Amino acid sequence: MRKCTLFILVSLLCGFAWAQEDYAAYGVRFAESERARFPEAWQLDHGTRYYFGYAQGVGCKAMLEVGKQTADDTYFDYVAQWADTLIADDGTIHLYSPEAYNLDFINSGKVLFEIYKKTGDAKYRKAMDRLIRQLKNHPRTCDGGYWHKLIYQHQMWLDGIYMASPFMAQYGATFSKPEWIDEAVNQVTLCHKHTFDASTGLYHHAWDESRTQRWADPETGHSPNFWGRSIGWYFMALVDCLDFIPSDHPGYQRIVGYVRDLAGSLPHYQDNDGLWYQVLDCPEREGNYPEASVTAQFMYAYAKAVNKGYIDPSFRQIAEKAFDGLRRVLIKENEDGTLTLTRCCAVGGLGGNPYRDGSFEYYINEKIRDNDTKATGPFIMGCFQLAAFHK
Repeated sequence: MRKCTLFILVSLLCGFAWAQEDYAAYGVRFAESERARFPEAWQLDHGTRYYFGYAQGVGCKAMLEVGKQTADDTYFDYVAQWADTLIADDGTIHLYSPEAYNLDFINSGKVLFEIYKKTGDAKYRKAMDRLIRQLKNHPRTCDGGYWHKLIYQHQMWLDGIYMASPFMAQYGATFSKPEWIDEAVNQVTLCHKHTFDASTGLYHHAWDESRTQRWADPETGHSPNFWGRSIGWYFMALVDCLDFIPSDHPGYQRIVGYVRDLAGSLPHYQDNDGLWYQVLDCPEREGNYPEASVTAQFMYAYAKAVNKGYIDPSFRQIAEKAFDGLRRVLIKENEDGTLTLTRCCAVGGLGGNPYRDGSFEYYINEKIRDNDTKATGPFIMGCFQLAAFHK
């Protein structure tokens, strides 16, 4: 009887230890796996050249978070070396073309706040100012929404909200420029207005104001499907923007409302393993598959929203279920002890050449690969948000 009681006690303590500590430990282990695969930050997301790419920005943001949580300066150094190589003393950014008016370029600017704060090097402030200058002149829809890129005229994409709005909000809060907090709120609000689908509680990947794209519904301008990662970008953007929007700002409660509504809708599309699918609302359709980046992004956003008090603590179970599904189903342990995150959609978009029509067939046939930073970055950050549940 005594041995049985001891076994039960040890089992309970082991479960408690997992909840208290192992999420963070697992996040560190995965971050170390990424650094083993990609010894320099420009190599993240299978990079082949120095580039101020949005995917490297996602990965570097995750590495900075690991460094803060573990007090290990090597993570900061890993990111700072990348930024130092890319940014000249006058703030010019290697291969950055402001005249392309591409919101993707803005995302990596998020990592410069911490590097500037820690180093005091003015070139990082100058680089951030250059990104803001792009946004001052960025082309817009008639009601003020940023085009996703100059080549995608009249179009708002969910992806672009993640790329630019948290950066604008942080810039405004950091440098006492409240007009950029206002702009961040404005872009989030306009994207919600034009892409939200009330019947499903989900968001269309994009909206074409002109209704001229082949993918655009001629009446609404909506793209035809609910691509998981695009909604993941938007969900993460909401919770990240709120870090820098004052609670008495007119848009604060509105964005919290968007978080709550989306948090209430997404469990209907989560499978029994805790995963979400490439095309979110039809998991049983032939060819669809559980996809790593959308699951990791939702895991992060749910966990952070709970920690910040935006949604009820009961939603932590959704994030924990997602983590468990990723760990059991989509993560594999390699012979060298590193971890690999599988079934990551490499890329997704609309229009272009060859033309991407936004159909179900388009999304399920995009390339799948391992250790895509759009999945691994949110996963690492999500692990630390899960660990924070119990602090």
